[in-house]
Amino acid sequence: MAELGSILPIAGAQYHWTHILAPDNSRKFITWMQGWVTWFAWVSALAGSTSGEAAILQGLIAANFPGYTPERWHLTLIMWALLVSVGLINTYTFWIIPWLELTAGILHVILFIIFVVVLVTLSPRHDADFVFFRESILSGWERSSFVAFNLGMLVPAWGFIGFDGVVHMSEEVRKAKHAVPRSMILTIIINGAMAFAIILAILYTMGDPDGVLDAYYPIIPICLNATGSMAAANAMVSGLIIVTYCVVAASVASVSRITWAWARDGALPKQLAIISPRHHVPINALWVPIIIVMLLSLLNIGSTAATAFSAFQSLSSLGLYSSYIIAISCILHARWSGRLSDKPGAAVPFGGWRMWKGFGAPMNIIALCWTIYITIWLPFPTTLPVVGTNMNYALPIYSFVVLAAFGYWFAWGKKHWPGLNMAAIGMVEAHD
Repeated sequence: MAELGSILPIAGAQYHWTHILAPDNSRKFITWMQGWVTWFAWVSALAGSTSGEAAILQGLIAANFPGYTPERWHLTLIMWALLVSVGLINTYTFWIIPWLELTAGILHVILFIIFVVVLVTLSPRHDADFVFFRESILSGWERSSFVAFNLGMLVPAWGFIGFDGVVHMSEEVRKAKHAVPRSMILTIIINGAMAFAIILAILYTMGDPDGVLDAYYPIIPICLNATGSMAAANAMVSGLIIVTYCVVAASVASVSRITWAWARDGALPKQLAIISPRHHVPINALWVPIIIVMLLSLLNIGSTAATAFSAFQSLSSLGLYSSYIIAISCILHARWSGRLSDKPGAAVPFGGWRMWKGFGAPMNIIALCWTIYITIWLPFPTTLPVVGTNMNYALPIYSFVVLAAFGYWFAWGKKHWPGLNMAAIGMVEAHD
């Protein structure tokens, strides 16, 4: 994916890459489907991050006020308040967004150190047998530890999607063909190492698993168990709330840019491609995804908070992993057909960053196999037995979007969609 970001760092990302790499005879159709999949994936990713932030806030309120009863509709209202606030920030004070992202990055590292130090030094310890060898299945999938194991991978898999977010902002980045791939690679390396370290710390120091999972939001009792102080636990969890709020604000920025790009390319209404001359942001493209997520948040009313969050996770993962599958398949085809090459006169030359020679195709194959495999498990219900309040709604919602895009293609797109805005691609290539 970083190779692709170096070849063409543009707001549309996956669907632009698909356009330049896909087979000639099906390029327009594949680009059309990729554009809709990528766009809706980022809309649902915004829903996932906002739902997570709302759940932390509601959990902290419930932990501090024993008389408070967390209602499902409360979670929806909290999501609405978060979305409106970050929408206003992105609209009227967009210059704050880079500073929020910088704050989140610095605080992310500081909180990592604080959490590891506090948990390791203050919490009672489990032994290595508990962490590495003991099987504990509390989701209802006890009859199939294989299924339970694969479902357990979905949360960390969700944590590693969205690294293409930097590409959607790349038209506002200097030296994007070098800065974008560097950011994508460093994100995975740094956060991969930190994620592994923090999960080890939590597993060794989490205390009673049943008590943690019975809590409204598990990290709160883990912090309380370590510190023995509600005030200290509040401070630690509040740091997570600040970081997640910055993530939601940055997610709105990313999804607004891909909405703007998809409208610029003629698939969404042209009004969404208008940039405000006063605020210098695509205001219409910014608020449409927010409104869609506010409607999706109504799922909270019919589900438990944990189930709704899992549905948003699965929905965004389904969309983004599908977009990665299409993009990686296209780059493999382009490698093998000679369309993508470092030879003079190649239809698509490599950018300033690429895999070591001989490693590109094998890594693409591994990435494609892994992405397809993890996607198979995303629609599974996370708990059994399945009832209305714990159903995974990701597959029916995602299927509706794909079928709607497919039908829209035959109803309008095949004859009337002009294809991508080649002038915009030319401007990006000339800019860098």
